[in-house]
Amino acid sequence: MSWPTTALGNVVDVAAGQAAPPAASFSQAGTPFIRAGSVEGLVASANWEDLEHLTEDSAKKRRMKLFPPETVLFAKSGLSAALGRVFKIDRPAYVVSHLAALKPTGKADPAFLTHWLRHYGTQRLIKDPAYPSIRLADVQEMPFPDIPRLEQQRIAGILDQADALRRLRRRSLSRFSDLGQAIFYEMFGNVRTNDRNWFDGATLLECAEVVSGITKGRKLNGQATREIPYMTVATVQDGYLKLDSVKSIEATDREIERYRLLRDDILLTEGGDPDKLGRGAMWSGELPECIHQNHVFRVRVHDDRITPTFATWLIGSSRGKAYFLRAAKQTTGIASINSTQLKQFPLLLPPIALQTEFSRRLKELEYKKRAMESAFDESELLFASLQHRAFRGEL
Repeated sequence: MSWPTTALGNVVDVAAGQAAPPAASFSQAGTPFIRAGSVEGLVASANWEDLEHLTEDSAKKRRMKLFPPETVLFAKSGLSAALGRVFKIDRPAYVVSHLAALKPTGKADPAFLTHWLRHYGTQRLIKDPAYPSIRLADVQEMPFPDIPRLEQQRIAGILDQADALRRLRRRSLSRFSDLGQAIFYEMFGNVRTNDRNWFDGATLLECAEVVSGITKGRKLNGQATREIPYMTVATVQDGYLKLDSVKSIEATDREIERYRLLRDDILLTEGGDPDKLGRGAMWSGELPECIHQNHVFRVRVHDDRITPTFATWLIGSSRGKAYFLRAAKQTTGIASINSTQLKQFPLLLPPIALQTEFSRRLKELEYKKRAMESAFDESELLFASLQHRAFRGEL
């Protein structure tokens, strides 16, 4: 960096929040109370409505310290500290003790400070990643660009515009899943109550093959194997497949043939948190060759009365959630289903033409989503380039 620097403590007051009051102290109205875990959501959407609030009387009783607008927050302890999320509040708020609260004294522009902290990376101050913690003394010693406030404001204005574009495109992306749900409801109504009176006399077993997958740690007795990617519970999410870290397993050719995934197979997890029951997604041939583990069911539709796309959405709908909660075995907060329960899933069978039209509309939506993702990636690259140039003094 070509700029001279000063210690951050010279241009801001560095403080921390206070211990969270008892749950009974909070209400629906009053002044927001920000926890460390809330910062990530505020960075993503600036949605204050979901926060807890303290009335003036509750805050006085607990002697809570009110932080003014333009205070910049980031987590200084716990797992949130490792994320490096930074947020500038635009209204008074109370703050939990796990958060560092920086109040500019006049020499630091709050918006520029926010961008600087995100660029610098507050997580760099963590001494031991196993126990994420940042000392306020180290925050005070952080380097900060020693440039005039007017110059800070000019740079912050440029970065704010680029950041606003990123946020707009991020919000647009987040709405695509809501659009899919809206299309499903528009075309098929409330599938939980079947208010459109679709035919409901079939089970999943009648229309599809349901099988479990390969078992890790099984005995191979010296058989020849080869390494192959396989889908695990962590890979199968609600409505999509998380393919950034696909694991591999040694399997025989016979096992690979038995468990091989084909395009339009539906993958469903057998258990986890109760609200995650029925979690699944459709396989679209993302990898040339892949199998699945025994904690993941593979559903292969073979009945021309139902499309794999509609079956996937129906299983993951409110109808599916309600059925699995009724049928699942639950112990200490963990719920699971077996293949027999899955095979008995009560299907709805709207006209196949309507299901096909639903698949077409989803493909069109996916095409638009990919175009938006490409635009979002471009805005991310633009912002990264602007940020790099800004803090090298090149803007």
